[in-house]
Amino acid sequence: MNEWIPVYQAANSLEAHTLKGAMEVAGIAVLLQGEALSGALGELPVNAVEVTLLIHPADLEGARHILEQYRRGNGGSWRCPRCGEHNAASFEICWRCGQEPDPGV
Repeated sequence: MNEWIPVYQAANSLEAHTLKGAMEVAGIAVLLQGEALSGALGELPVNAVEVTLLIHPADLEGARHILEQYRRGNGGSWRCPRCGEHNAASFEICWRCGQEPDPGV
């Protein structure tokens, strides 16, 4: 299965890698397209350096769930009950220790 489909257009490389990491933690393989163009910033239009996240079609539902959490923003951020680390809403588990949030968080 070599087919990849676009699932999100990130504004920059940092946003793309944040989402890529969240998806990979959930077991979703991600390719980034357009990341190499950031070196040409200033010579290309701003929207030309957007980075596209590509996934396999079978992972679409899981990726949409992660993107929906990401779009909710900081309102869904949470503190890890195990290590106390602050986690963005886009993370389903603590980025530091892997703990899930308390139910209802």
